[in-house]
Amino acid sequence: MTRTANLGTALVTGASAGIGATYADRLARRGYDLVLVARDEARLSALAGKLQEQYGIAVAVMRADLSASADVRIVEKRIREDAAITLLVNNAGIGPKGALLADDIDYLDTMIALNVTAANRLAVAAAQAFAARGKGTIVNIASAVAIVPELFNGAYSGTKAFVLAFTQSLARELDGTGVRLQAVLPGLTRTEIFDRAGGSIDNLDQNHVMDVNDLVDAALAGLDQGELVTIPSLPEKADWEKLEATRFSLGPNISRNKPAVRYTAA
Repeated sequence: MTRTANLGTALVTGASAGIGATYADRLARRGYDLVLVARDEARLSALAGKLQEQYGIAVAVMRADLSASADVRIVEKRIREDAAITLLVNNAGIGPKGALLADDIDYLDTMIALNVTAANRLAVAAAQAFAARGKGTIVNIASAVAIVPELFNGAYSGTKAFVLAFTQSLARELDGTGVRLQAVLPGLTRTEIFDRAGGSIDNLDQNHVMDVNDLVDAALAGLDQGELVTIPSLPEKADWEKLEATRFSLGPNISRNKPAVRYTAA
């Protein structure tokens, strides 16, 4: 297949499998050239070859461990200096190995370095570069547990709550610059992340597990519709809008010069 559009280059992190690899396929289908980033260079190269042949696009491969600061800075440099990059899919991440109290704290530090520190640095770099260019799109992959943290490991939920809040705040700061933001909040998704964490997606209620192709297609539809926050399985957009309206209604009272009466009545 030959390309039908020139949309620039999309840089996708965590692109060797799962959500990242599926984004790579869908964006290639749309006409983007690609920069694929992950630790597994062999799998990246195999995917690159397949996408080049199938869609007639250019694909570059960057081997990087985004839990390592030096590798993050290499990818950051590419984002800042390559003016062809118009889209960042900030997808790289890992999940916990189990309940928080039973988890390995060193592993949790690695998870935070990847899910938060690397995601933050690459998104800020993209935001600065895209704002200077007057266009660009940043897609940050969060999780549904960002809004229901009680359902999962607290450290992991916290990393995804960071991604959501970060995206919402950054979108406000970038308003009027020509840069688009989206946070995607998947629920349970059939990917390798569970196997890597020592579990199996097959042990979960399959009524709550989404196919990765359906997830990415829904996320891209949300991006096309201009959504800042996309929850692929949420039937009614109005439910999210109600939650946001309630949150904003707290605004006048979250910072005042006196404590609330209930804290002083005694």
